[in-house]
This record gives sequence, C-alpha cells and structure tokens, in this order.
Amino acid sequence: MENIEKLFGMLNEHAEKIEKEHNITLLEGILDGLEAWLDGEVDFSQDGATKEDVRKAIQIAVLKGMRKGSQPNHQMTPDTLGLLVGYFVEQLFAERLETEKISILDPAVGTGNLLLTVMNLLDGKIEATGVEVDELLIRIAAATAELTEQPVSLFRQDALQDLLVNPADAVVCDLPVGYYPNEDVALDYELCASEGMSYAHHLFIEQSINYTKDGGYLFFLAPTHLFESEQSKQLHKYIQKHAWIQAIIQLPDTMFANKALEKSIVILQKQGKEFKAPKEVLLAKVPNMQNKQALAMFFEKVKMWQEGK
Repeated sequence: MENIEKLFGMLNEHAEKIEKEHNITLLEGILDGLEAWLDGEVDFSQDGATKEDVRKAIQIAVLKGMRKGSQPNHQMTPDTLGLLVGYFVEQLFAERLETEKISILDPAVGTGNLLLTVMNLLDGKIEATGVEVDELLIRIAAATAELTEQPVSLFRQDALQDLLVNPADAVVCDLPVGYYPNEDVALDYELCASEGMSYAHHLFIEQSINYTKDGGYLFFLAPTHLFESEQSKQLHKYIQKHAWIQAIIQLPDTMFANKALEKSIVILQKQGKEFKAPKEVLLAKVPNMQNKQALAMFFEKVKMWQEGK
C-alpha cells in the first residue's frame, strides 16, 4: 500500500503542476507524467513496487482526473469488477492456461484498467489487443501497459467499424451503454434497430462475437436490464443464433451509486461445430464483498458449476 501511495503522490503532484502551468486538464497532466516517466525525464519508480502497485497508483490518479473533468465517456472499470472478470477468465481457460497463452480482445479498452487488471492477475499468460476511439484514453492505456510490462497491441479507431485484428480466444469488455450515432455503420449489423438509433452495447456484443474464435468466451460487464429493453427481443434472437449463454452473474447493489448504473457479468460462448451448448447456465448473485462466508459459498457454487460442465 505504501508503494501505491508514494507512486500516486508523485504522479499526482506532477500532473497538478503541469495542469496549472499549461492550462490543461488534470487527466492530460497525468498522461504527461506517464509519458515523461517512460521517456526517462522523471522517475516515479519505487523499490519493490509490483505491476499491480503501478497499475493501482495510475488508476487512482486517473480516477481523480476523471472526477475533476466532465467527459461522460471518461469512465473506468472498478478493480473489484476487473478481478471478478479475471477470476472467470481463469476458471474457463484453466486447462489451456496450464500449457499456453491465450489471446484477449477488449474492443472498448478505455484507459486499459479492466484489461490490465485481468492481465496482471494472469501474469505472463495473456497476449492482448485493445481498441479505443478516444485519443487521450488510449494514450493512457498505452503508457500504463508499458509501465506494467504487459504485451498489449492498441488500435485507435471506432471499434464498430472493420478491425484489423485477428479473432481472439476471449473478449473482455465493459460495454459502452447508449445509442450509437453512426447509422451508416450500424446498418451492417444484424442488431441494427429496425426503427430509430441502435444501441451501442448491442452492436459491441455483435462485433465482439465477430472477432472471437469458435468456442471462445466473451465476458461482458453489461447493464442489468440488458435483456429487458425495447430492443432485447432482437438481442435474444441474435444470441441464440450465434452464441450460448454460459453465465449471468448479478453484482451487488452496493457497488453502484444508483439503480440505473447497476451491472451484471454476462458470459457467452461463441458457437462452433466442435462445441456443445452448456448443460446448465450459471445464474448467481455476488454477495456483499464484506461478507466472507457468503463470498466463499458463491465461489463454491461457481466451482461446482465449472466441474459439472
């Protein structure tokens, strides 16, 4: 914890100084600090600091920068959710991870916090690709990946347009929620709305399946009401045609500031000739994270489901 505090303190001090001197946002000041660190102009290193210490220190600084700014698309996936996603990636790829690396795509990588949380958890076992349209966020992701020594290829573009990436073993994605403004691009999707604008989160699900190998898994942080909206019937039909629902994990209400922001982890498997639908879909709710006994029971339930697959 001491390393995290020291790293954050130095990065934050640099960012605030640059913010005032150059009349830029705190988030831009943080990026300046990260890139200066990489270029050797400053040194925030701490003896004994782990990759997770570095990621967490950067995360705290970036969160502060986001709260001070007002960009609605500047949001970060909390650590707890990233660790839960990482846990399920580890469970579903357990056998393969014993002998080989897996490839992961995050088509809405943002600052990279979700992807790098998973990569640090499974350190050395993942080669990753991230896509992000926002230049500031992807530069923060690139600097953080380099400082945590994680192999990530990053592409700055609209992830719903054609991607120059290979299909991945897995997708992790904190789905961007809302309407997608580019209706010409949306027309190429099966999940394009028949009337009005299409949901970006639906199109991200379709695009993610497009760039997943047959039998690969997709781990989405999705709005809890995903299957209850006016376009959900179309989404149901699409998923039945292309994927199998493996699990829907409801997250504790206490994690979210209000009900409208509540999310679940939705795990899909892309259909393929050599693969079979699951015998049982895991439906579970993560208990309050402070309740250790209830958490132990939750993980036991997941383990029993995994063993019965």
